[in-house]
Amino acid sequence: MKILQTYLLLLSATLLLTGFSWGFAPDPCKDALEAAGTLDTVRDEAEMRQAEAGIIAQCPDGAAAHFVNALQLERVGNFDGAIEEYRRVLQQAPSFARASGNLGLLYARKGMDDEASVELARALSSISNPQYHKALARIFAAQKVYPLATYHYNEAARELTGDASVFLGLADIYTASSKPDKALEEYRRALAADPGSAMAHVGIATIHVQRGELDKALEQLKRGEVATPQNRDIHLLMADIYEKKGDAKLADYHSLLGGKSKPATTVQKTTVPSDASGADKEIENLKAAIKEHPEDTLLYEKLGHIYRAADKDAEAIEAYREAAHRNSTNSDVYINLGILYEKKSQIDEAVVAYKRAVSVNPASAEAHLRLGDIRFSRGLFQDAVEQYSEFLKLRPESPDIHLKLARIFVKSKEAGLALSSYNSVLTYSPNDGDANREIAALYAQKGDIEKALLHYKKALAIHKNDSEARTALISIYVKNKQYDEITILLKEAVELSPDDPVNHYKLGLIYDFKKDYDNAVISYKKSIELKPDNARSLNALGRLYMKTGRLSEAKETLEAAKKADPSMEETSVLLNNIRDEFNPEPRKITKGKKGKTKKSKKSSKKTKNKTKGTTKAAPAGIKSTVKK
Repeated sequence: MKILQTYLLLLSATLLLTGFSWGFAPDPCKDALEAAGTLDTVRDEAEMRQAEAGIIAQCPDGAAAHFVNALQLERVGNFDGAIEEYRRVLQQAPSFARASGNLGLLYARKGMDDEASVELARALSSISNPQYHKALARIFAAQKVYPLATYHYNEAARELTGDASVFLGLADIYTASSKPDKALEEYRRALAADPGSAMAHVGIATIHVQRGELDKALEQLKRGEVATPQNRDIHLLMADIYEKKGDAKLADYHSLLGGKSKPATTVQKTTVPSDASGADKEIENLKAAIKEHPEDTLLYEKLGHIYRAADKDAEAIEAYREAAHRNSTNSDVYINLGILYEKKSQIDEAVVAYKRAVSVNPASAEAHLRLGDIRFSRGLFQDAVEQYSEFLKLRPESPDIHLKLARIFVKSKEAGLALSSYNSVLTYSPNDGDANREIAALYAQKGDIEKALLHYKKALAIHKNDSEARTALISIYVKNKQYDEITILLKEAVELSPDDPVNHYKLGLIYDFKKDYDNAVISYKKSIELKPDNARSLNALGRLYMKTGRLSEAKETLEAAKKADPSMEETSVLLNNIRDEFNPEPRKITKGKKGKTKKSKKSSKKTKNKTKGTTKAAPAGIKSTVKK
């Protein structure tokens, strides 16, 4: 019996040690699928191609190969083909989350929301992908399932910090849920991710309009106009605000920029029926007339106007082109044609149309303006200047265009022309905060501090939350050593933004320099409360504790500053000074004159110099911080 047992044990060992697989041989298709699941981490294109080729070679007919095929079809824009491949993947590997997620994204792209939500939810049950969260959030938001949409947007926002659309989606939800404060917060996050986001600028401005804060809304829209000068929504909202403020000229001007200009001559010449059936009848009548008189330019003009009024852009373009082909002398035809081309993003064609409008009517202010805006958006500033100048000859009371000219002159470093244009802005619109701030900066560059102060103060009086004007004023006051004025400005900044740790830190610095140590401590502590790892505030508070002899507190605070930012040299120096106080080196006692030791004199002088040097550093600290 023992011999049999021994034999069986030896046989088992032999089988295990001689390569017998027991059915556990490596599965190349399984390995290929695992490799396919990591393709999203590959950033180099050459590496990606190599990895994909390896996956296909490893399992050419398996789910992994179909997955790679789907990715490649997506890259070339063959989305229907990619969908079929992802479906084949899931037939062979139903639990492969990446295939489900990618398929869900494609379904969402095609508007198949029900199918998309199923696949995206299936994928997210296995892996967390910000793009899947974002797509699912959009679907839930469209279905007004706001709690789920909010959850998925927030999950996406954890990683997609530079994707403005995520924060815009959240803002839309909060707006629909009547939570304007939260919506404002998300719009601001969107602007942090994309300063040129027109939707964010319009969203913030809309909330201000709803609250009756028209000036704040205009200020926001002007910033948006600088970032995206061609955006029609911005101009239309500005037109609405100016109309509410009773400024008909600026309302008309921004309506024009928003694409809603309706020249009186055009409307009068073409009696467009108000109802759809009437328009259709008029169109049929005009077509019949054109058959009888194919060279009658006026008939094509009228047909174009009716099509445009009916929002039939393609037909309107064709009718206007026929009128242009017959050398129409009506500048409105070319302006309307240019506007329609711009709607289709055919900017070169729009330029040609506007030029023809100017050629038949050099006094066409709208054509000059639109040409100027296109030149400006393309960075052709000299051409923009020419067109804006022609526009201003016809409509001089246009502060927004004077402002655009001024900014062009600033970019081209033509200070004299820029000052002239800014002054024109202020002639027509003296309470324009942007113009006051920007002309102040020019005066400061020229060394005319008195005028710079005048306009910075005016800008701040118009908008108390103008941080640029406030920072510039503080910088001037620092140079002039006007510390009381600095204190007033910094107190206002703290009142306006009580949750900003930087403002409390700056106020603490000025209190510190003025030797108002109690208030300095309060400001520094408030800054640290708002941002516990604020190395500058911790360092400043530790330095203040040293100056007032509170060494143990100084040591604790400075060590926290060192932990927050190990690279701060001043913190290390201050800590070393404290250690010298706590751990004095043994000194050799040598009697000098009047019974004092030479060593003690030297040590006393060294300590005095260290303290003195620390105190002198405060003004520089204030100056450098203010600039930031």
